[in-house]
Amino acid sequence: MDRETDVLVVGSGIAGLTFALEVALAHRVILVTKKERAESSTNWARGGIAAVLGEDDDLHLHIQDTLDSGAGLCHPAAVDILVREGPGRVRELVARGARFAGEDGRLSLGHEGGHSRRRIVHAGDRTGREIERTLLQAVEENPRIQVLEDHLAVELLLAGPPPVCVGALVLDRTTEELERIRARVTFLATGGWGQVYRHTTNPLIATGDGLAMGFRAGARVANLEFTQFHPTSLHGSGDPAFLLTEAIRGEGAVLRRRDGVEFMSGAHPQGALAPRDVVARAIDRECRESGDPYVLLDLSSLDRTDAEQRFPDALAECRRRGIDPFDGIPVVPAAHYGCGGLVTDHHGRTSLPGLLAAGEVACTGVHGANRLASNSLLEALVFAHRAAEILPVELSRLPESGEGRSRLPSGAPFPVPSASQGEELAWSRQALRDTVWQVAGIVRTDLLLEEGVERLGQFLAEAEEAVAAHLSAEAVEFRNLAILGELIVRSARLRRESRGLHYNVDHPGRDDVHFATDTVLVRSEGETLSATPTPRGVGG
Repeated sequence: MDRETDVLVVGSGIAGLTFALEVALAHRVILVTKKERAESSTNWARGGIAAVLGEDDDLHLHIQDTLDSGAGLCHPAAVDILVREGPGRVRELVARGARFAGEDGRLSLGHEGGHSRRRIVHAGDRTGREIERTLLQAVEENPRIQVLEDHLAVELLLAGPPPVCVGALVLDRTTEELERIRARVTFLATGGWGQVYRHTTNPLIATGDGLAMGFRAGARVANLEFTQFHPTSLHGSGDPAFLLTEAIRGEGAVLRRRDGVEFMSGAHPQGALAPRDVVARAIDRECRESGDPYVLLDLSSLDRTDAEQRFPDALAECRRRGIDPFDGIPVVPAAHYGCGGLVTDHHGRTSLPGLLAAGEVACTGVHGANRLASNSLLEALVFAHRAAEILPVELSRLPESGEGRSRLPSGAPFPVPSASQGEELAWSRQALRDTVWQVAGIVRTDLLLEEGVERLGQFLAEAEEAVAAHLSAEAVEFRNLAILGELIVRSARLRRESRGLHYNVDHPGRDDVHFATDTVLVRSEGETLSATPTPRGVGG
């Protein structure tokens, strides 16, 4: 089946829904999502949105907190946009009907790691769910937006030369047919790639689809070595791991070894509220040295009544697993957020004409080498809005959507993998995730990264064969994860220093002389990767 529209949006999280709602005021929109429309990383966000809304707060303080967390790689102009425009975007969410915590018209602001003030807008520990509810209701009421659930974007359609994105090939998961959706502008909001790691807080859908598609089509990607590991996922809670929001520590919880010794006060002046990279490495170090599989999050200093109201999901999940949360919660770090992505300017434009992106799939330069807590939802709101603002300009300078070319044919159903092939794919996916966790986890070495390049290359070759043999959603996701794994490892090999979320024991110091730059990868015509460092203005 062929479809045509003005704008194609891929992804139904905060960035995709925000962009779709704003451009649908004047244009036809098709929004595709590979699961149900409410299934996104936004829906899983438990912390909140950072914005300067408190009387004791200041824009310059939020800017400085963001720059400090980013370890010298944030793009100052992008950070300035984020912080200055953020409060207005949050107020728009409230105007749409988002019910955030507060009373008498005043928002209740939480405190999280790396922030010098209380500035976290939240809905208890269900903030993402409340944002999704608000935006989805608005989308459902908009007749200009057509939502296609259970549709997985597989490849971008290209016209030219020079290459221009004119839509995407999309796999209908219910019929196993490929559909060609032609669009004058395509907006990627597919979220992150946490599922490339064995231990992650990300939902099963977070397989880096948009980033992999964009890279294969020739768009530049940057800073993929900077994967943020959230310090406090619930130990033993499965795949994905249950996230215990940082706001719990913001209200006074501390981290202790299993023998009861508090350890973060000696690791950083901000203690348990240090930036996430610092806390995650400290927990990893404590576990390695003690041999314990986890540390404890101690809530004993919190008022129990307040904690029950503020963190209902977290406390209920602990009790469901037989854990009394006030006796200490076992926690470990898990992959949580990718600070890199498709390189975009300040209005969501990628290096491929016709292709825009925002949210976790994009690299605006805001996060640098380590994202400040709760800046992610804010970034999605701000830059999705800015991308919507320039859509008329983009449409005026782009040609009418052509047929587009792809290496994959559209049409009839593809062969469905057999049971044995499906089991083999599932096994390979787990093996890939184990490999990335081992070679590009919280602590890295030159030797592990060198071995990782070879091993990830083998997974990618296997994934390409799987897609050629049976174009199933499982095969497509496996290929996307293999691409992301190789890109992460190659990026980490290029950065011969330790900075923010990238820590290499063979290069333990920060080197501003040689590495105060973004790590940019681009696909060459010969199907290989070429890498080059670029000036820090790449997000400008």
